[in-house]
Amino acid sequence: MGKFDGKTAVVTGASRGIGRVIAKKLAACGATVIINYNGSESKAAAVQQEIIDEGGRADIFQCNVSDFAACEAFFKAVTEKYGRIDFLINNAGITKDGLLMAMKEEDFDSVIDVNLKGTFHCIRFAARQMMRQRYGRIVNMASVVGVAGNAGQANYSASKAGIIGLTKSAAKELASRGITVNAIAPGMIETDMTADLSDKVKDEMMKQIPLKRFGQAEDVANAAAFLVSDEAAYITGQVLHVDGGMAM
Repeated sequence: MGKFDGKTAVVTGASRGIGRVIAKKLAACGATVIINYNGSESKAAAVQQEIIDEGGRADIFQCNVSDFAACEAFFKAVTEKYGRIDFLINNAGITKDGLLMAMKEEDFDSVIDVNLKGTFHCIRFAARQMMRQRYGRIVNMASVVGVAGNAGQANYSASKAGIIGLTKSAAKELASRGITVNAIAPGMIETDMTADLSDKVKDEMMKQIPLKRFGQAEDVANAAAFLVSDEAAYITGQVLHVDGGMAM
């Protein structure tokens, strides 16, 4: 028996990286996991198969979270098929880095649309079912740069700072219906994205981390699993830093 048996979890952007590891973690604890993806169906299907091979339950749904109407249809389809939505992990996100003075308007807009508006869209439509249930757990993916900022990431930092404000507002609005809303602010986590950074950039980042190591996707997944668990039932509106001490 897993502690999340009978629960249905939606994880956005779950075909790779941190989202993939969160999906596998929740499935290993017994949840039926909905793997949301927008790009590669084959990658999403591979994650689904990994979960099934390990004895878990998973399904895949394509949806561009920046599309309001598509999100409405997505959550309606999940609810009709599974009858409930217990956990929502808003993990989908993109980066389009560049210095502020050279950043294109479309690069700013697209990051805000996916990261911030996408989180809003998913909360809005998942909360419909959660309010009917009078139960739900929402975890939004913020970032250390949403707290401290970062040169070359004005768009990404703004989107993640916005997610923190959105988290706190949603937590206040939804608390009376038994729904908690929290955020995780990862620091430097080893993923495919960070693997492309130069050694010089990695060395500079390491100097900012008191624990003197990069985090793993499993560290973020463990935090997400805690925040949706009964052990965190009295925690809402909070930002849990998983950053090795970068933003004390």
